Amino acid sequence: MQLDGLIGSRGVVPAAELLAVARERLGGDAILRLPTLLWLAPSDAGLRALAGLGIAASLLLVAGRLRRAALLAAWTSYLSLCAVGDVFLSYQWDALLLEALALGLFATARDARLARRGIWLPRLLLAKLMLLSGLVKLLSGDPAWRDGTALGFHWWTQPLPSWTSALAARLGPGADAFATFATLAIELGGSVALLGPRPVRLAACGAFVLLQLSIAATGSYGFFNLLTLALCLTLLDDDALRALAPTPVRTRLVSAHGGAAASAARRSLFLGAAGVALACSLLAGTRGLIPAGALRDAADAVLRPLAPLRTWNAYGLFAVMTKQRDEITLEGSPDGVAWRPYVFRWKPGPVERAPAFSTPHLPRLDWQMWFAALGACPEQRWLHALFVRLLEGAPDVEALFAGNPFPGAPPRALRATIAPYRFADAAARARGDFWLRGESRPYCAPVALVGGRLVLAEPD
Repeated sequence: MQLDGLIGSRGVVPAAELLAVARERLGGDAILRLPTLLWLAPSDAGLRALAGLGIAASLLLVAGRLRRAALLAAWTSYLSLCAVGDVFLSYQWDALLLEALALGLFATARDARLARRGIWLPRLLLAKLMLLSGLVKLLSGDPAWRDGTALGFHWWTQPLPSWTSALAARLGPGADAFATFATLAIELGGSVALLGPRPVRLAACGAFVLLQLSIAATGSYGFFNLLTLALCLTLLDDDALRALAPTPVRTRLVSAHGGAAASAARRSLFLGAAGVALACSLLAGTRGLIPAGALRDAADAVLRPLAPLRTWNAYGLFAVMTKQRDEITLEGSPDGVAWRPYVFRWKPGPVERAPAFSTPHLPRLDWQMWFAALGACPEQRWLHALFVRLLEGAPDVEALFAGNPFPGAPPRALRATIAPYRFADAAARARGDFWLRGESRPYCAPVALVGGRLVLAEPD
């Protein structure tokens, strides 16, 4: 539902234009640098076909049919979209989905012995995700993770808080410290525990599930929590599944491990491919921990050709806590004097509006506005492109917002302001406000569209 507005032909960063520029600059290497099926049909119809391919593959997986072919089709579809998605499909959970799909291939072997070995690849991906998420917090040097205040900031500075985030923020410093240290303990301790014996592994699974449910209950992270919970399922063996699953599903889950025994040649091929996949995954995860020098250069030499596949990755969210929330407001004007705001569907805007849950939907424009607020306007190439589309009155882009303040004709000028936001105090809540907004300051100067280019706007 966001494809047309974000990367369609009249979207913010058109995928077809990206491919055309890549072919012009890179020549024959463009296909290797941007591996996407969209080269075959660089059009809006091609984008929808890629989305349709992914949906069809996921339905096959849910039905338990053609699992390896479906995983490969899903991986190809999502890689094809990510390759042309610019900033809008470059989040860590996009990378995690690609790596999970690739490693999932090894858990679908028909030979039960190979399946038992292959299931360790997505398990180790979960361990890598959790371990790195904990390590980056400690290695970043941010004192908030060491003194227990990190989540006290997180509740209100995270990209898309929910109304429950404000409730969590009222629990006080003691609860913040407990939640902060519990997060570190689960991420660091659990990632090691899942390599232990069955009771320890099941306990780690329970801790991971609790952490993901807690995150999902106090913010909106699209499919990230659901994907991590899916990886947690790999920690459960058949006995645990028998205890958890209803009878009709139980039979299907357990019987999925059956199948004909593989030949010696196929077992060797399987184990060799699994070893290479595991080595690449571990190398990508530890690359940032390797000191600069010959060893780091060797790791880069291995990983650089694999980078366009976006499948072997490092992870680590919120290494440094954002300690102030700044919100950007986009405003249009018919005359350069009177200004009307564009209200986003999900990100904070009107102070009286409480944020709602968007999960499992990930509103990528709203998310990207949070990242933009961490930098300066000249750095945001995609934001300038958004200005162009709004000044043109592009319907697909306007549909990304909660409403269009200029339904008759597009505005003559656009600008962006930025202001600090905090959860409302008791007095503000009493008058019906959810947010406290500070004084606005300029973020992007007023601009107009002349000859298809942005120029500084002058009031009439």
